[in-house]
Amino acid sequence: MSAGGARQRVSSGGPWEARFGYSRAIVAGDMCHVSGTTDAGPDGRSLHPGDPAAQARAVLQIIERALVEAGFDIADVVRTRMYVTEVGNIAPVAEVHGEVFRDVRPASVALVVKALIEPSLLVEIEADARRG
Repeated sequence: MSAGGARQRVSSGGPWEARFGYSRAIVAGDMCHVSGTTDAGPDGRSLHPGDPAAQARAVLQIIERALVEAGFDIADVVRTRMYVTEVGNIAPVAEVHGEVFRDVRPASVALVVKALIEPSLLVEIEADARRG
């Protein structure tokens, strides 16, 4: 237990969580913070190479599973951060984000980054959720 109370860890069993010392999500109080999430398979490569929309869809499904395991819902998301490796990938990723969050409309940002941890990964998304 930390000074601020108990923390609940959620793991997706992804290839880097234990190795790099982080959790898929952490619950602290009424907040759930979901780490940067990709669609990496067990070998660390994208399960949907070359398809940013499919990667985003898979990423948001992983995020939703982590939220549910932590006792939250996709409707509890208050902020997302989308990282893409090419400016041309913003539109397809944002469209998928819009499908998932059409009624939720969290605060959000889309950023173009030079690269992600593995070249086949085109999209990484983080989410913060709050109960209530």
